[in-house]
Amino acid sequence: MKIFIMTDLEGCAGVMNAQDWIYPTSRYYEKACELATLEASAAVEGALEGGATEVVVVDGHGAGAMRRDLLHPRARLLGGRPWPREMVTYGFDGTYTAAMIVGQHAMSGTDGGHLSHTMEFGVEEYLLNDAPIGELGLIALTAGYFNAPLILVAGDQAACEEARAIVPNIETAAVKYGVRRGSSAGLTRDENQVFNAVAMHLHPDESRARIREHAFRAVRRTPEIAPYRVEGPYRLVMRTRQRQEKGPETVVVKAADYLDLLRHARGVKPPSAPAPKAAPKAARTRTAKAPVAARARQSSRRPAAKRK
Repeated sequence: MKIFIMTDLEGCAGVMNAQDWIYPTSRYYEKACELATLEASAAVEGALEGGATEVVVVDGHGAGAMRRDLLHPRARLLGGRPWPREMVTYGFDGTYTAAMIVGQHAMSGTDGGHLSHTMEFGVEEYLLNDAPIGELGLIALTAGYFNAPLILVAGDQAACEEARAIVPNIETAAVKYGVRRGSSAGLTRDENQVFNAVAMHLHPDESRARIREHAFRAVRRTPEIAPYRVEGPYRLVMRTRQRQEKGPETVVVKAADYLDLLRHARGVKPPSAPAPKAAPKAARTRTAKAPVAARARQSSRRPAAKRK
């Protein structure tokens, strides 16, 4: 049983705010990396105890946060910057049995979240087929594309609730919860960064014990948890926030295949795709459409379930 663990930083217990903790220039960044790596190690240990035979950890935070010297010795680490633009699955492929996410935060605008954002604090929202989606949902769909379920999410309470909304019987490990209510809709990037910076945190030892326990249970329960899918065709709307003198913008990406959608959203054109025409400078909305993937999905996959 091969397990894929995507990691992030903002959802870890002890990571208090953005300014002091999440950037390479932050005064506590090295400590934050230590906290994130040890939470990932707890998930690795629980997965191995639950029956996993191989575990790959992906360093998914911005500039990188995983420390190889602190990561569980039996884990393999996929890291390095910059990521190739075409590496939209971060190494996930059909060889994995299931996926986990550790250190996860809720999507932008989430009520009661902590350091909530989607990709970065300058994003107002992502909408996939008119439904809000965050990083967590995009990762779950990537796993589902390869017929693998997302079996564990560890992070703040709002992120865990977001996970259960799309995978009701998923294992979750909440290690902190935001104390500020309300949405950050309409705020600038800088305002959004500090909007929900306050949270109640578990002690790191308790957070790791909780993650280890739920990772163990998640592996044991893998057959019970279905892969998450949304039927295509896909339309992804990405809206940004006001930042300094640059106003909000909207980008729309369309594709019949989910991986083509991710490639085109990251500016990668499939080999058969023509170069997109440049939009006028004055335009506030851009639309791009990716062609149907040339590679058909494996016939052994189960039919995609409609999103509830």
